Amino acid sequence: MKIEKFAVAFKALAHPHRLAIFLRLARCCERRGCDAEDCARFCIGELGRGLGIGQPTVSHHLKELARAGLISTRKCGQNTECWVAETTLDEFAQFFVQAKKAKISKS
Repeated sequence: MKIEKFAVAFKALAHPHRLAIFLRLARCCERRGCDAEDCARFCIGELGRGLGIGQPTVSHHLKELARAGLISTRKCGQNTECWVAETTLDEFAQFFVQAKKAKISKS
């Protein structure tokens, strides 16, 4: 992931509801690996539970996360399924490892 793409990703995650939605999706991937076929998918209504926001607002946040390349979505009948894009978590991990190495080398 290039620096510009990380900037877009972090901007998308800067909103508390989007971050909460992303983390909920990422917890699934943490347990099972983030394979689009195997990973449990969440529907919009499920993602909004506990956040105190309505389905239209959840949909808006999902569009922003998808636009940033952080999640994938698929229409399934009247539902929209969502999951963390396959390489996203690995790219974030690599980013933070490199950032930590840069900090250590400057010390």
